[in-house]
Amino acid sequence: MKRLLLPITRLALLAIAVLLISDCSRNPVTGKRELMLLSESQEKALGLESDPGIIASYGLYQDDKIQNFIQQKGQQMGKISHRPDLDYKFRVLDSPVVNAFAVPGGFVYFTRGILAHFNNEAEFAGVLGHEIGHITARHSASQYSKQMLAQSALVMGVAVSSDFREYAGLASQGLGLLFLKFGRDDETQSDRLGVEYSTQIGYDAREMADFFNTLKRLSGGGGQQLPSFLSTHPDPGDRYNKVKQEAIRWQKAYKGQQLNVNRDSYLQLIDGLTYGEDPRQGYVEGNTFYHPDLKFSFPVPANWQTVNSASQVQIAEKDGRAVMIFTLGQGNSPAEAANQMLQQYQLRSLSQRQTTINGFPAVIMDAAPQPQQQQQQQQQQDIRILSYFIQYGQNIYTFLGVSETKDYNYFTPIFEGTMRNFNKLSDPSKINVQPERIKVVTIQQNTTLQQALLTNGISNNRLNEFAILNGMELKDSVPKGMKIKVITR
Repeated sequence: MKRLLLPITRLALLAIAVLLISDCSRNPVTGKRELMLLSESQEKALGLESDPGIIASYGLYQDDKIQNFIQQKGQQMGKISHRPDLDYKFRVLDSPVVNAFAVPGGFVYFTRGILAHFNNEAEFAGVLGHEIGHITARHSASQYSKQMLAQSALVMGVAVSSDFREYAGLASQGLGLLFLKFGRDDETQSDRLGVEYSTQIGYDAREMADFFNTLKRLSGGGGQQLPSFLSTHPDPGDRYNKVKQEAIRWQKAYKGQQLNVNRDSYLQLIDGLTYGEDPRQGYVEGNTFYHPDLKFSFPVPANWQTVNSASQVQIAEKDGRAVMIFTLGQGNSPAEAANQMLQQYQLRSLSQRQTTINGFPAVIMDAAPQPQQQQQQQQQQDIRILSYFIQYGQNIYTFLGVSETKDYNYFTPIFEGTMRNFNKLSDPSKINVQPERIKVVTIQQNTTLQQALLTNGISNNRLNEFAILNGMELKDSVPKGMKIKVITR
């Protein structure tokens, strides 16, 4: 029987291919026919559906000057792209991570973190073209089609083989990881399109190659973390030289036309940009989380890692055995928020009681997955959830403490140590804290970057950070009149 598995599965794949052959379409960039299960209207719908969730997760950075610049350049580039009829949308996200990304249908996102690391308009235009290239070449739609085809083959394999059925769950997880990010061919093509598009709207695309060196320096040690751009956009190899060569090739076609870099105008644009984490959105100091704008605080366990975003705070135990999530609850009361959570996550309440937390009305609930959910999770984790729902002002704040059932009694006192100590923040020194902001200064005499940074208040332990931020080496000469980036509060 096992010998029959391979030919039957091949026949199944052949049948799927025959059924899907009618869904081949021409790629707007290459002109070649390719399998595409996502229509253009579906692409647009996917972008419209994804956009609110992305904004909720990151938040929008409110700066009309920067937003108008990006929208103007984006629309200009969209019109000369291979898909000029798309309704392109461009967003600036309020996040310090160094990233830019696009979703199908014409939505392009830049974080303020990546904007801080550009040093001229040409670098920005190159990355803008790269992201629009992912859209015009339909890379996400192609990934979707490959994933759907693979899942169809998986379903067929389950139908024809009991042996295959045994490993279907593991195979599905592998497929999700396989299509998590773009491949090297897609990245190379988007690099070429970034050069093409940015050159066509008048920028020197050689600067795009220099920015990829900045990204590599960010991931090169010294305490720096891998930029999110590189984690989702794998380096196709020798990127710097390839982009430089492609830029020179395109510039030959534009011989006689001035191609812009526009360093000073870009630095003027981002003067005052929030840099790094914004404490106004919440920060940890001395094992306490403070939120100056919403005026609350709560302790965090020592040696647990805290990750703050626009929609929630995650606090994770160092070995990954437990996590606490702090977010806004749904409903008009703690009891309503508790019931909403039970329905949303298909949980059952093991116990629930009303109480007060430092004078605020609250509900405490112990919960677990519904029996059918529990059965589905048996091969993964048997979990318990401690939840606190606290009404403070007009908001219902929710704490979720999650661990495996076997560890639940151990972590419960730790969860409670955080949740029971949620309180109003009234300390002016914690409320009035301000973020760091980029300050653009003009150098008054010939010097080196290192000396210029020290003169402008950058401490020794941050010199390398600000050398990367300026796209330079510390030993580089800085002539009188040159502008560089430092920080202020």
